[in-house]
Amino acid sequence: MNTITAAITAVGAYVPDFVLTNKALEAMVDTNDEWITSRTGIKERRILKEEGKGTSFLAIKAAQDLLAKANIDPLEIDLLIMATATPDMPVAATGVYVATEIGALNAFAYDLQAACSSFLFGMSTAAAYVQSGRYKKVLLIGADKMSSIVDYTDRSTCIIFGDGAGAVLFEPNYEGLGLQDEYLRSDGIGRDFLKIDAGGSLLPSSYETVRDNKHNIIQDGKTVFKYAVTNMADSSELILKRNNLTNENVDWLVPHQANKRIIDATANRMNLEDSKVLMNIEKYGNTTSATLPLVLNDFEHLFKKGDTIILAAFGGGFTWGSIYLKWAYDKK
Repeated sequence: MNTITAAITAVGAYVPDFVLTNKALEAMVDTNDEWITSRTGIKERRILKEEGKGTSFLAIKAAQDLLAKANIDPLEIDLLIMATATPDMPVAATGVYVATEIGALNAFAYDLQAACSSFLFGMSTAAAYVQSGRYKKVLLIGADKMSSIVDYTDRSTCIIFGDGAGAVLFEPNYEGLGLQDEYLRSDGIGRDFLKIDAGGSLLPSSYETVRDNKHNIIQDGKTVFKYAVTNMADSSELILKRNNLTNENVDWLVPHQANKRIIDATANRMNLEDSKVLMNIEKYGNTTSATLPLVLNDFEHLFKKGDTIILAAFGGGFTWGSIYLKWAYDKK
Protein backbone atom coordinates (compact mmCIF):
# COMPACT_ATOMS: atom_id res chain seq x y z
CA MET A 1 0.00 0.00 0.00
CA ASN A 2 1.58 3.31 -1.14
CA THR A 3 -1.12 5.63 0.18
CA ILE A 4 0.13 7.73 3.09
CA THR A 5 -2.04 7.98 6.16
CA ALA A 6 -1.11 9.92 9.29
CA ALA A 7 -0.84 7.86 12.46
CA ILE A 8 -0.16 8.64 16.08
CA THR A 9 3.08 6.88 17.00
CA ALA A 10 3.81 8.27 20.48
CA VAL A 11 2.08 10.13 23.32
CA GLY A 12 3.17 12.13 26.34
CA ALA A 13 1.60 14.20 29.10
CA TYR A 14 2.13 16.42 32.10
CA VAL A 15 -0.08 17.71 34.91
CA PRO A 16 0.99 19.97 37.79
CA ASP A 17 1.50 18.55 41.27
CA PHE A 18 -1.00 20.79 43.09
CA VAL A 19 -4.43 19.15 43.48
CA LEU A 20 -7.49 21.39 43.94
CA THR A 21 -10.20 19.18 45.39
CA ASN A 22 -13.93 19.76 45.56
CA LYS A 23 -13.55 19.98 49.34
CA ALA A 24 -11.08 22.85 48.94
CA LEU A 25 -13.49 24.66 46.63
CA GLU A 26 -16.16 24.50 49.33
CA ALA A 27 -14.07 27.00 51.29
CA MET A 28 -13.79 29.33 48.27
CA VAL A 29 -17.30 29.48 46.79
CA ASP A 30 -20.84 28.41 47.66
CA THR A 31 -20.68 24.81 46.47
CA ASN A 32 -20.05 21.28 47.74
CA ASP A 33 -18.56 17.99 46.61
CA GLU A 34 -21.89 16.27 46.02
CA TRP A 35 -23.19 19.12 43.85
CA ILE A 36 -20.03 19.28 41.73
CA THR A 37 -19.70 15.52 41.33
CA SER A 38 -23.34 14.91 40.42
CA ARG A 39 -23.42 17.66 37.79
CA THR A 40 -19.97 17.36 36.25
CA GLY A 41 -18.27 14.13 37.34
CA ILE A 42 -15.27 16.14 38.57
CA LYS A 43 -13.64 15.33 41.92
CA GLU A 44 -10.38 17.29 41.60
CA ARG A 45 -8.27 19.26 39.15
CA ARG A 46 -4.56 20.14 38.85
CA ILE A 47 -3.37 23.73 39.14
CA LEU A 48 -0.02 25.23 38.09
CA LYS A 49 0.76 27.38 41.12
CA GLU A 50 4.38 28.43 40.52
CA GLU A 51 4.82 32.09 39.65
CA GLY A 52 6.30 32.90 36.27
CA LYS A 53 5.22 29.62 34.67
CA GLY A 54 2.59 29.55 31.96
CA THR A 55 1.14 27.25 29.35
CA SER A 56 4.55 26.83 27.72
CA PHE A 57 5.88 25.16 30.88
CA LEU A 58 3.12 22.55 30.73
CA ALA A 59 3.65 22.01 26.99
CA ILE A 60 7.41 21.62 27.31
CA LYS A 61 6.99 19.01 30.03
CA ALA A 62 4.48 17.01 27.96
CA ALA A 63 6.69 17.17 24.86
CA GLN A 64 9.75 16.08 26.82
CA ASP A 65 7.77 13.16 28.24
CA LEU A 66 6.84 12.02 24.71
CA LEU A 67 10.38 12.40 23.36
CA ALA A 68 11.87 10.47 26.26
CA LYS A 69 9.33 7.64 26.12
CA ALA A 70 9.68 7.25 22.34
CA ASN A 71 13.45 7.86 22.33
CA ILE A 72 13.16 10.53 19.63
CA ASP A 73 15.76 13.18 18.84
CA PRO A 74 13.93 16.55 18.88
CA LEU A 75 15.96 17.60 15.83
CA GLU A 76 13.89 15.07 13.84
CA ILE A 77 10.67 17.05 14.44
CA ASP A 78 9.57 18.88 11.26
CA LEU A 79 6.67 20.85 12.68
CA LEU A 80 5.20 21.66 16.10
CA ILE A 81 1.55 22.67 16.39
CA MET A 82 0.53 24.20 19.70
CA ALA A 83 -3.18 23.82 20.44
CA THR A 84 -4.10 26.22 23.24
CA ALA A 85 -6.67 28.77 24.39
CA THR A 86 -4.27 30.26 26.95
CA PRO A 87 -1.05 31.25 25.16
CA ASP A 88 1.77 32.70 27.23
CA MET A 89 1.38 36.05 25.44
CA PRO A 90 -1.10 37.60 23.00
CA VAL A 91 1.44 37.97 20.17
CA ALA A 92 4.60 35.87 20.48
CA ALA A 93 3.38 32.36 19.58
CA THR A 94 3.75 29.91 22.46
CA GLY A 95 4.50 27.00 20.14
CA VAL A 96 7.56 28.75 18.74
CA TYR A 97 9.05 29.11 22.22
CA VAL A 98 8.17 25.50 23.10
CA ALA A 99 9.86 24.17 19.97
CA THR A 100 13.07 26.04 20.78
CA GLU A 101 13.05 24.99 24.44
CA ILE A 102 12.69 21.27 23.63
CA GLY A 103 15.45 21.44 21.02
CA ALA A 104 13.21 21.05 17.96
CA LEU A 105 15.43 23.48 16.09
CA ASN A 106 14.60 22.11 12.63
CA ALA A 107 10.86 22.54 13.12
CA PHE A 108 8.64 25.47 12.33
CA ALA A 109 5.88 26.07 14.86
CA TYR A 110 2.67 27.97 15.42
CA ASP A 111 -0.40 28.15 17.68
CA LEU A 112 -3.91 26.91 16.89
CA GLN A 113 -6.94 28.14 18.85
CA ALA A 114 -10.44 26.68 18.69
CA ALA A 115 -11.24 26.63 22.42
CA CYS A 116 -11.92 23.10 23.68
CA SER A 117 -11.81 21.76 20.10
CA SER A 118 -8.27 23.03 19.57
CA PHE A 119 -6.60 19.64 19.84
CA LEU A 120 -9.22 17.90 17.68
CA PHE A 121 -8.79 20.52 14.95
CA GLY A 122 -5.03 20.24 15.44
CA MET A 123 -5.22 16.52 14.71
CA SER A 124 -6.79 17.29 11.33
CA THR A 125 -4.09 19.86 10.62
CA ALA A 126 -1.19 17.65 11.71
CA ALA A 127 -2.51 14.72 9.69
CA ALA A 128 -2.85 16.85 6.56
CA TYR A 129 0.81 17.92 6.79
CA VAL A 130 1.90 14.30 7.07
CA GLN A 131 -0.40 13.08 4.30
CA SER A 132 1.03 15.74 1.99
CA GLY A 133 4.28 13.77 2.02
CA ARG A 134 6.34 16.84 2.90
CA TYR A 135 6.65 16.21 6.64
CA LYS A 136 7.61 13.06 8.50
CA LYS A 137 7.25 13.98 12.16
CA VAL A 138 4.63 16.45 13.35
CA LEU A 139 4.37 17.09 17.09
CA LEU A 140 0.92 18.20 18.23
CA ILE A 141 0.64 19.54 21.77
CA GLY A 142 -2.56 20.45 23.59
CA ALA A 143 -1.94 22.56 26.68
CA ASP A 144 -3.84 25.07 28.77
CA LYS A 145 -3.33 26.91 32.03
CA MET A 146 -7.02 27.51 32.60
CA SER A 147 -6.38 28.72 36.15
CA SER A 148 -4.93 31.88 34.56
CA ILE A 149 -8.34 32.91 33.18
CA VAL A 150 -10.71 31.50 35.81
CA ASP A 151 -12.43 33.67 38.41
CA TYR A 152 -12.26 31.68 41.64
CA THR A 153 -15.27 33.55 43.02
CA ASP A 154 -17.45 32.32 40.12
CA ARG A 155 -18.76 28.89 41.03
CA SER A 156 -20.11 28.28 37.53
CA THR A 157 -16.59 28.15 36.07
CA CYS A 158 -14.04 27.57 38.84
CA ILE A 159 -15.38 24.08 39.59
CA ILE A 160 -14.88 22.97 35.98
CA PHE A 161 -11.41 23.87 34.80
CA GLY A 162 -7.89 22.62 35.49
CA ASP A 163 -4.39 22.87 34.05
CA GLY A 164 -2.51 20.26 32.02
CA ALA A 165 -0.85 19.26 28.77
CA GLY A 166 -0.66 16.31 26.42
CA ALA A 167 1.26 15.61 23.23
CA VAL A 168 1.09 13.21 20.30
CA LEU A 169 3.44 12.53 17.41
CA PHE A 170 2.02 12.05 13.92
CA GLU A 171 4.07 10.09 11.37
CA PRO A 172 3.40 8.53 7.94
CA ASN A 173 1.78 5.10 7.90
CA TYR A 174 1.52 2.74 4.94
CA GLU A 175 -0.73 0.08 6.53
CA GLY A 176 -3.92 2.10 6.38
CA LEU A 177 -3.76 2.99 10.07
CA GLY A 178 -4.10 6.43 11.64
CA LEU A 179 -6.65 9.13 10.85
CA GLN A 180 -9.44 7.72 8.68
CA ASP A 181 -12.13 10.41 8.59
CA GLU A 182 -13.19 13.63 10.26
CA TYR A 183 -16.32 15.72 10.71
CA LEU A 184 -15.43 19.20 11.98
CA ARG A 185 -17.82 22.13 12.32
CA SER A 186 -18.17 25.63 13.80
CA ASP A 187 -20.91 28.20 14.36
CA GLY A 188 -20.37 31.82 15.38
CA ILE A 189 -23.65 31.82 17.30
CA GLY A 190 -21.61 30.61 20.25
CA ARG A 191 -19.53 33.79 20.49
CA ASP A 192 -21.74 35.28 23.22
CA PHE A 193 -22.16 32.19 25.36
CA LEU A 194 -18.56 31.21 26.23
CA LYS A 195 -15.95 33.94 26.11
CA ILE A 196 -13.53 36.39 27.67
CA ASP A 197 -14.79 39.93 27.07
CA ALA A 198 -11.58 41.93 27.25
CA GLY A 199 -7.97 41.74 26.13
CA GLY A 200 -8.59 41.46 22.39
CA SER A 201 -8.90 44.07 19.66
CA LEU A 202 -12.63 44.50 20.30
CA LEU A 203 -12.14 45.57 23.93
CA PRO A 204 -8.45 46.23 24.63
CA SER A 205 -7.08 45.93 28.14
CA SER A 206 -7.55 48.99 30.31
CA TYR A 207 -7.89 50.01 33.92
CA GLU A 208 -11.66 49.67 33.54
CA THR A 209 -11.56 46.16 32.05
CA VAL A 210 -9.37 44.95 34.91
CA ARG A 211 -11.50 46.71 37.51
CA ASP A 212 -14.67 45.19 36.06
CA ASN A 213 -13.20 41.68 35.94
CA LYS A 214 -13.54 41.30 32.17
CA HIS A 215 -10.41 39.20 31.64
CA ASN A 216 -11.79 35.93 33.04
CA ILE A 217 -13.78 33.28 31.24
CA ILE A 218 -17.57 33.47 31.51
CA GLN A 219 -20.22 31.17 30.17
CA ASP A 220 -23.95 30.68 29.89
CA GLY A 221 -23.81 27.15 31.28
CA LYS A 222 -27.26 25.98 30.23
CA THR A 223 -26.86 27.14 26.63
CA VAL A 224 -23.36 25.72 26.28
CA PHE A 225 -24.51 22.41 27.77
CA LYS A 226 -27.44 22.17 25.34
CA TYR A 227 -25.31 22.82 22.27
CA ALA A 228 -22.50 20.55 23.50
CA VAL A 229 -24.79 17.58 24.12
CA THR A 230 -26.46 17.90 20.74
CA ASN A 231 -23.42 18.57 18.59
CA MET A 232 -20.94 16.16 20.16
CA ALA A 233 -23.51 13.38 19.96
CA ASP A 234 -24.59 14.28 16.42
CA SER A 235 -21.04 14.43 15.05
CA SER A 236 -20.08 11.13 16.67
CA GLU A 237 -23.16 9.39 15.31
CA LEU A 238 -22.54 10.84 11.85
CA ILE A 239 -18.92 9.68 11.69
CA LEU A 240 -20.10 6.15 12.47
CA LYS A 241 -22.79 6.15 9.79
CA ARG A 242 -20.49 7.68 7.18
CA ASN A 243 -17.95 4.90 7.70
CA ASN A 244 -20.45 2.06 8.10
CA LEU A 245 -19.40 1.52 11.70
CA THR A 246 -21.57 0.12 14.47
CA ASN A 247 -21.14 0.18 18.22
CA GLU A 248 -19.55 -3.27 17.92
CA ASN A 249 -16.87 -1.93 15.54
CA VAL A 250 -15.85 0.87 17.90
CA ASP A 251 -13.22 -0.12 20.44
CA TRP A 252 -12.94 3.19 22.30
CA LEU A 253 -14.60 6.58 22.59
CA VAL A 254 -12.19 9.38 23.56
CA PRO A 255 -14.45 12.35 24.37
CA HIS A 256 -13.65 15.88 25.46
CA GLN A 257 -13.68 15.92 29.26
CA ALA A 258 -15.96 18.88 30.01
CA ASN A 259 -18.90 17.25 31.78
CA LYS A 260 -19.75 13.62 32.45
CA ARG A 261 -23.35 14.16 31.41
CA ILE A 262 -22.20 15.36 27.97
CA ILE A 263 -19.94 12.32 27.66
CA ASP A 264 -22.78 10.00 28.68
CA ALA A 265 -25.12 11.54 26.12
CA THR A 266 -22.55 11.05 23.35
CA ALA A 267 -21.93 7.43 24.36
CA ASN A 268 -25.67 6.74 24.53
CA ARG A 269 -26.21 8.12 21.03
CA MET A 270 -23.48 5.77 19.80
CA ASN A 271 -25.01 2.93 21.83
CA LEU A 272 -21.64 2.21 23.45
CA GLU A 273 -21.18 0.22 26.62
CA ASP A 274 -19.53 2.03 29.51
CA SER A 275 -16.34 -0.02 29.29
CA LYS A 276 -15.56 1.54 25.89
CA VAL A 277 -15.94 5.13 27.10
CA LEU A 278 -12.66 6.56 28.40
CA MET A 279 -12.80 9.21 31.12
CA ASN A 280 -10.36 10.89 33.47
CA ILE A 281 -12.51 13.94 34.16
CA GLU A 282 -12.71 13.06 37.85
CA LYS A 283 -8.94 13.62 38.19
CA TYR A 284 -8.31 16.64 35.98
CA GLY A 285 -11.57 18.45 35.23
CA ASN A 286 -11.74 20.29 31.92
CA THR A 287 -8.20 21.07 30.76
CA THR A 288 -9.54 22.44 27.44
CA SER A 289 -6.95 21.70 24.71
CA ALA A 290 -5.27 19.07 26.89
CA THR A 291 -8.26 16.81 27.55
CA LEU A 292 -8.01 14.53 24.52
CA PRO A 293 -4.23 13.89 24.65
CA LEU A 294 -4.42 13.35 28.43
CA VAL A 295 -7.00 10.61 27.84
CA LEU A 296 -4.85 9.06 25.10
CA ASN A 297 -1.85 9.08 27.45
CA ASP A 298 -3.71 7.73 30.48
CA PHE A 299 -5.23 4.84 28.55
CA GLU A 300 -2.42 4.16 26.07
CA HIS A 301 -1.82 0.80 27.77
CA LEU A 302 -5.28 -0.40 26.67
CA PHE A 303 -4.90 0.40 22.97
CA LYS A 304 -3.97 -2.33 20.51
CA LYS A 305 -2.73 -1.90 16.97
CA GLY A 306 -5.75 -1.60 14.68
CA ASP A 307 -8.19 -0.48 17.38
CA THR A 308 -10.98 1.81 16.19
CA ILE A 309 -11.10 5.02 18.20
CA ILE A 310 -13.62 7.85 17.92
CA LEU A 311 -12.54 11.21 19.32
CA ALA A 312 -15.09 13.96 19.90
CA ALA A 313 -14.99 17.50 21.26
CA PHE A 314 -17.03 20.65 21.69
CA GLY A 315 -15.72 24.12 22.45
CA GLY A 316 -16.44 27.83 22.57
CA GLY A 317 -17.14 29.70 19.41
CA PHE A 318 -18.89 27.26 18.93
CA THR A 319 -16.52 24.59 17.57
CA TRP A 320 -17.05 20.84 17.51
CA GLY A 321 -16.52 17.58 15.67
CA SER A 322 -15.42 13.95 15.65
CA ILE A 323 -12.45 12.06 14.26
CA TYR A 324 -12.23 8.37 13.35
CA LEU A 325 -8.77 6.98 14.05
CA LYS A 326 -7.18 3.55 13.81
CA TRP A 327 -4.51 3.06 16.46
CA ALA A 328 -1.09 2.26 15.00
CA TYR A 329 0.93 0.48 17.70
CA ASP A 330 0.98 -1.74 20.75
CA LYS A 331 2.58 -0.17 23.79
CA LYS A 332 5.94 -1.82 24.55
